[in-house]
Amino acid sequence: MQQRGSRRTALKSAEDFFGDVLKDLRKERGVTQEDLAFRSGYHPTYIGQLERGKKSPSLRAIMSLAGALNMSGSELLRRVERLLQKNAEYPNRLLRPGVPGTKRADRS
Repeated sequence: MQQRGSRRTALKSAEDFFGDVLKDLRKERGVTQEDLAFRSGYHPTYIGQLERGKKSPSLRAIMSLAGALNMSGSELLRRVERLLQKNAEYPNRLLRPGVPGTKRADRS
């Protein structure tokens, strides 16, 4: 008889949260992935990968996507950050660069 390992739910990554925000904003505006791709200059496949959290967007991509959604890049990222902070399972220390024990502080 096969043993079943305990199933643990993987923590959502920042890319997952970015994808959730991007998809919600796109749908709120009644825009398809294809329309968003055309407006932002990216391929529809890339938009889908971003929405599923499979790709990490560059600063250029964030700014292009935000512009295509008629918002600022800072507002787009602010929404992602709010979602990260609201999610209790996301490690809070990753949101505070420079604090001992975080990735950025540990690089020195």
